[in-house]
Amino acid sequence: MGNEETVAALLKRFGRTYAEEAGITLRDTPAPLYRLLVLTTLSSVRISADLAVAAARELSAAGLRTPKAMAASRWQSRVDALGRAHYVRYDESTATALGRGAELLLDRWHGDLRRLREEADGDPARVGGLLREFPRIGPVGAGIFCREVQVVWPGLRPSFDDRVLRAAADLGLPRTPDTLAALVPPRDLARLAAALTRLSLSHAARPRDLLAA
Repeated sequence: MGNEETVAALLKRFGRTYAEEAGITLRDTPAPLYRLLVLTTLSSVRISADLAVAAARELSAAGLRTPKAMAASRWQSRVDALGRAHYVRYDESTATALGRGAELLLDRWHGDLRRLREEADGDPARVGGLLREFPRIGPVGAGIFCREVQVVWPGLRPSFDDRVLRAAADLGLPRTPDTLAALVPPRDLARLAAALTRLSLSHAARPRDLLAA
């Protein structure tokens, strides 16, 4: 199986972004970008991706889709929403992080993550550095946000974190960002990153066997 066939099988089997799974239709507008930030915060602890996605859905269903709504919400309401998603190990600390993160976004960037991008002049490293100022978000979380948001922030392309590149290498695909990115159209870069992440989380001893199944 050549690189093109491998990537086609990978996208077919695993190529759904985590934003899509959480019900977020990404656009370069404040509300969906904020919902992605919430998903990133939820994903930035040692918890399964499925639980993080379920928690993001619960928070959205509770009406907490904007930083204003999140900051105005009661801490217990956030805890309860996380509990409904069985996000219980980190529910209290995450509820606090979400409230503080919403306040930071409102105070510093007027609730609009595009202003964060502008402050960074679109530079990927500086974007990542500013993202790490949010509670709970470290280098891994910044990588999660960037690999998903590259759908609507072309200046971050290609955005592949270390997990993605290791998974690509395990499949015999190129292990440098630019050469890996050359295998798909720009619109599919986030899908490719998500697919390689999902494959890596499967912990398969022979990753290619999953693609052939």
